[in-house]
Formats: sequence, structure tokens, C-alpha cells
Amino acid sequence: MMKRDDKVLKIIEILEKEFPDAKIRLNHTNPFELLVATILSAQCTDERVNIVTNELFKKYRTPEDFVQVDPNELERLIYSTGYYKAKARHIIGSSKMILEKFNGNVPDNMEDLLQLPGVGRKTANVILSHSFSKPGIVVDTHVIRITNRLGLVNTKDPVKIEFSLMDIVPKDKWVLFTHLLISHGRNYCTSRKPKCESCPISAYCDFARK
Repeated sequence: MMKRDDKVLKIIEILEKEFPDAKIRLNHTNPFELLVATILSAQCTDERVNIVTNELFKKYRTPEDFVQVDPNELERLIYSTGYYKAKARHIIGSSKMILEKFNGNVPDNMEDLLQLPGVGRKTANVILSHSFSKPGIVVDTHVIRITNRLGLVNTKDPVKIEFSLMDIVPKDKWVLFTHLLISHGRNYCTSRKPKCESCPISAYCDFARK
């Protein structure tokens, strides 16, 4: 049986060729915009978030803007992303904390980011990886599903998956690995009807071989 770290190297090699443009899809120009976009992306497609933030960021762009916004107005603007009441509360709460506790700047470390309302390790790793060049492995629903199917992990716990993958994925591939799996999940390894017959990594997948 192939060792997990050998298997993951083969998977990365194949998926890099399959998805050469794998990268973050959330449009943003600074860490705060990425924070807002990532909060909005929970249970929502990146495409929908980009449509919403394209209009949202024309009106509100900074923590100062968002602490002054009428919550009902913000809810209206982000309604189509789902869970809009909680997301509006998190965005306003995070903006307030950034101003009061972090001198108006999005924190650049995990400990402080996790203090922000609505921010878990997934969101924090997105921000650290793409705004501060501090690589992490972002564990979303695609990553949970695919790593279990591949046999790289045997748990649905995102934190356990994150740390398990950090042991077997080369650090210089941590950020890319997430984007490769997200692209793979959208194109092949879908939740309900995975396309195992055409999957480029089926030879390394426990699920496909069952």
C-alpha cells in the first residue's frame, strides 16, 4: 500500500497539470476586503460572493465604513449570499474589533484573527495565506469530502484534517493544495455524483476503487 505522503505527491502532480490556473476566486484588493468576502462565502459560491462584493465595495470598503452602516442595509446588500443576518453581524462586529483592538488593521496571525466574530481557522487561513504570505491549509467542504474519499484522512473534523494534511503535504504546496482540491471537487469529485470514471486521480482514490 502506498504511503500517504507518497500518494499526496502523486495527486498534487496530476492535479497541477489538470488545473494549472487553480487559485483563489474571491475578488479582493486588500486583507479587509478578503475578510469580508470570506465571511460571505460560507455556504455560498465564490461567483455569487463576487457579484455581491462588486456592488458592496463600491459603497463600503473599510472597517470605518462598515461600523457605520445600517445593519438592515447591509443585510439587504448581502441577502443573496444566504445566512445574511449572521454574516452582517459578523462583518460589523469584526470591523468594530479591528478598529478598537487592532488599530484598524486586519490581524496577521492566527490567534488574533480567531478573536474576530465569524472567523474560524478556515477563514483565518485564507487571510494568512493570501494577504500575509503565511501558508496554511484551508479545509472547506470540498477538502473534507475529497481527502476522506482519497483515504488521506479518516475524519470529518476540519481541524484534525488541517493538521493531518500539514504532516503529509509539502509546506510550499499547502496553499495550492487547497485550490487544487476545490477545483477537483467542482469538476470531478462532486458531492452527490462523483465522476470516478473520468477522474484523473482515481488510481489513488480509495472511494473510486470500492
